[in-house]
This record gives sequence, C-alpha cells and structure tokens, in this order.
Amino acid sequence: MLGAAVAGAASAQWTTPPVTAPGVEYRLFQSTAAGTAVSFHVFLPPAYAAEPARRFPVLYWLHGSGNPTAPIAQLTSFYGSAMAQGRIPPMIVVFPNGMNSSMWCDSKDGHVPMETVVLDDLIPHVDATFRTIAQRSGRILDGFSMGGAGSGRLGFRRPDLFAGVSMLGAGPIQTDFMDEPDGSTTPPEQRAAIYEMVWGSDPAYYTSQNPRTVVAERAEAVIAAQVRVRQGIGSLDSLLPMNQEFDALLTSLAIPHSFTVVPGVDHLAPAVLNALGQANWDFYNAALAIPCRLAADIDCSGTVDGVDLGALLGAWGPGHGPADLDGSGMVDGADLGAMLAAWGPVP
Repeated sequence: MLGAAVAGAASAQWTTPPVTAPGVEYRLFQSTAAGTAVSFHVFLPPAYAAEPARRFPVLYWLHGSGNPTAPIAQLTSFYGSAMAQGRIPPMIVVFPNGMNSSMWCDSKDGHVPMETVVLDDLIPHVDATFRTIAQRSGRILDGFSMGGAGSGRLGFRRPDLFAGVSMLGAGPIQTDFMDEPDGSTTPPEQRAAIYEMVWGSDPAYYTSQNPRTVVAERAEAVIAAQVRVRQGIGSLDSLLPMNQEFDALLTSLAIPHSFTVVPGVDHLAPAVLNALGQANWDFYNAALAIPCRLAADIDCSGTVDGVDLGALLGAWGPGHGPADLDGSGMVDGADLGAMLAAWGPVP
C-alpha cells in the first residue's frame, strides 16, 4: 500500500513544512548528494538539555509513503512517554524527509539520491550537530511501510552503521513491484508512475535495490556485526505474504531475527507499535546492548585487530563514525592510541 499520489516535481520536496510538537525541532542541512538544502525533524528528550555532558543514542525513523511529516507528532509522544517511564533510555529521534514516494532509494535517473542523502549526508550531519553516540552501537534504524522496506535496504547495506534494523509493515519487498498485493488500494496508474520515478521502470534496477537482494549480498556482514533485526506486521495487512517470504529468506540466510504478526491489525503504524507492547521496547534495549563491548572493536569480531586498524586508518581525518572512538569529530592520533591500547581479545 503506497498511500498518496505522486505529486509535483521531486526536487520541490526536499524540504517540508515544520511540525510543531513538544521536544521537536525543524532543521535544514546542505546535502552534497542532493545539491540543495534538505529538511528533517529531530526530537530531543528532556535529558538532552538537563545533562549537557551526556551523549545519546539515535533512533532514525523512516516514514511511509504520503505525507512525510504526518506521523511525527504522534510518534514523538509515543517515544517520549516511553523514555519518561524508563522503558527505553533517553534517545534522540530523527525523522528524515523521504518525500512522498522515494522508497528511500536512489532513483535510477539520479534526480533523487535518497539513500545516499540519508547514509552519507544526514547521519554525519546529525553526529556533527548533536551530542550523539557517533558509532553503530548508538544507532537504530526503524520504519513503517515504505519506511520498513527502506530500513531493510539501508540497514542491511550498511551494518557498520546500525545496531538494530526494524522493518514494520514493510513494502514494497515483493520480487516484482508491479505485482500488486491482494487488497491493495493503490491505483495501477499511480503504481506505474512510482515504478518509473524511482526505478526507471527497470526490473533489473528494482531487483538490485530490493531489500531481498541487499540482505542476500550482505548476509555475512550483517551476521558478523550482530545487528539486531526484527519484522513486525498486522495479520490483516495486505503486505503480510511478502513479509512472510522475507522472514523465510532471513531464516535461510541464517540471520538471527524476530518476526511478529500481531492479530487483528491492518496497515497502521501506531496499531502495530502498540500491539507489540513490551516487545517493542525490548527490541530497542537489546539493540543498544549487544553491539561491540569495546568501541575499538569496530567490526564487533571480539578482537581488536588489523581489520579494525584498517577501518580506522581508512577513516582518518575529519568526521564522525565508528572510527571516531572519542567522539571528537576527528579520527586522529588519540583514536589510534586508544585502539592500540585495547589491542587483542576483548575482555
């Protein structure tokens, strides 16, 4: 189910109107990939102002198709309440602007490099702007519908960036985009327009960008990084069959994951999140707990070794990321010294 119709030129959608909600800020950053200013919203928990020396994990929430800002107020209330109740630790929640129907994918014609904007431009900007835990142990990727599929593609493409990947009500993840799910309300002409806009109506390009293909290609890296993976979907959702197929694929690839079908729920993000109950909070807590016990063990292998050293040297210079062990915004001698001091098996 792909929601609202494709409207207007894609280039006009790089910025959205601001959303007003408690703790929410509207931000713009200059994207190299897009060649223009791009908007996003960010929720800062009360602890962010109260504890100025503290760094916080970041939850990146990828919205579904249609209005990019529609879920922000409801979701910030949902997550903010959970933080206040101690169900999850205080965290920054970032809401990227994925436009109406970008599918969180680099379009074939290059006009909308959405995946690149998020991975290469937005995440470094967030780490440089806010007091984040600027390594994979401090990042979770989640999303619903179009955002659920996007979470799978981006998260499996870059397991070095995320401790957890959550795919809720994910779609499209079928093998043929034009194969309309039973019960879908998307008009055929709208589906064809999206197919052309994102994938150039090219089945080979669609397949190459499908989360099925990406996870199969990156399975070993996902397993090695110990990424916490989950799927969740309502039993009445027309996307259930393709999500069941994806669950079977993950199982065949020996990727540890959970798959939950919540009874009596249709294609509605709040209903799925509420129905997951405590299991939802358990997922976030587990994802933040399992990554590398030591920051210097960049690949989470259990040993600080030449692989980690190569990653650090490859990232040398300005920038945040897993190799910036001290969070200074620069991969330099201080990080190298910390890595060498931790050399060998992780205790």
